[in-house]
Amino acid sequence: MTDTALILVDIQKDYFDGGRWTLSRMDEASDNAAKVLARARETGDMVVHIHHEIPSNSAPFFRPGSEGAEIHPKVAPQAGEEVILKHKPNSFLNTRLQDTLSSRGITKVVVIGAMSQMCVDATTRAAADLGYEVTVVHDACAARDAEFDGVAVPAAQVHAAFMSGLSETYATVVGCKNYLAAG
Repeated sequence: MTDTALILVDIQKDYFDGGRWTLSRMDEASDNAAKVLARARETGDMVVHIHHEIPSNSAPFFRPGSEGAEIHPKVAPQAGEEVILKHKPNSFLNTRLQDTLSSRGITKVVVIGAMSQMCVDATTRAAADLGYEVTVVHDACAARDAEFDGVAVPAAQVHAAFMSGLSETYATVVGCKNYLAAG
């Protein structure tokens, strides 16, 4: 066992083509996520899958019990890996994530998943605020086009803006190739 945990945030079917809330470059991000997951399994790092459900039948995506809320097969949990259900963007909020990490002596977390501008951001900031050393593998994350005050923002720019913000204070932000080469 190591002092590092990989946290896979919301890599669920609704974010892929044909899902209810498709993200830009989700296939590429999930391919990289699968590589990071394989590395964590090889090195004995703790693996935590975050499973987001929005507890409402009128939710735009991740409806409880729906196929779209299922974790994508590319990163399917294996026996012994933690799966933590959450209902808010912050994976620590009202979940057992912090207790689970603490019980294993985890001091470092690697965050990957979706959406860059929502749950990845919230989880990364919370982890840093709780004292974890945080790494985000940016190309194992995906974003969605956004709009604010009449300004359309393409997913690539949304992703870059959030990764930039995280890299300034909250995390070390690296690409998959560099992450895998370093470890």
